[in-house]
Amino acid sequence: MHTFNARSLFHLSWRKISLCLLLAIGLSASLQGQRRDLGNYNFYDFQQKSYYFGITLAINRASFQPFRSRDFIYSDSIQSVESIEGPGFNLGIVTNLKIGQYFDFRFLPTLSFAERNLRYDRESRVRDFTQRKVTSVLVEMPFHFRYKSEPYKDKRLFVIAGIKYNFDVASDSRTRQAETLVKISPHDFAIEYGAGIQFFFPYFIFSPEFKVSHGIGNTLIFNPNLEESTVLEKILSRTFTISFHFEG
Repeated sequence: MHTFNARSLFHLSWRKISLCLLLAIGLSASLQGQRRDLGNYNFYDFQQKSYYFGITLAINRASFQPFRSRDFIYSDSIQSVESIEGPGFNLGIVTNLKIGQYFDFRFLPTLSFAERNLRYDRESRVRDFTQRKVTSVLVEMPFHFRYKSEPYKDKRLFVIAGIKYNFDVASDSRTRQAETLVKISPHDFAIEYGAGIQFFFPYFIFSPEFKVSHGIGNTLIFNPNLEESTVLEKILSRTFTISFHFEG
């Protein structure tokens, strides 16, 4: 007659449990090896930080987008108004706060130097062009949300979107000379969007990025006594920026 052996059953169960543990450890090591094979050695060090700081350097191309008013067709001298881009550069501070695994909230207070021009084409015996040159020193307050991809070999792609407030500390809108020039408001709001890539190094993250800024507020200060102003309905700002962030 066959008898029930509790001890042999215990040994059999223990062998099964041991085998499962060994398989689990092997699978975990295999997955860890695959992650290492992706080359994300530096990424995992920075992944432990919930926030970090840095600096940003950038170059920009700024311009105006003028919109004609109804009075434009009644002008006898001004034939067209166009914007001419000007070069500039930025210097700022990066504050980055992680929101989960794939999102960041970013605040980048920046000092921006920009040049924008409005050119008026006037009708005369000899075609005449006059320019309104606006050299700005802008204090910028951008607030961005960033979405990041999965890392691969210590690199990851990202996209950004947000809003920005600008104040031009070099604005000449209150000077006496501005009475004979088109006035541009020192205040401006804009929406921004862009994309970039992160490179993870042992001691810092290098992130080249491009972004486009579209002003949403009318920066024209209307002057009914100035023809250069009456032919315009509004002026919006436009900026294209290439930034280089150094964070850690």
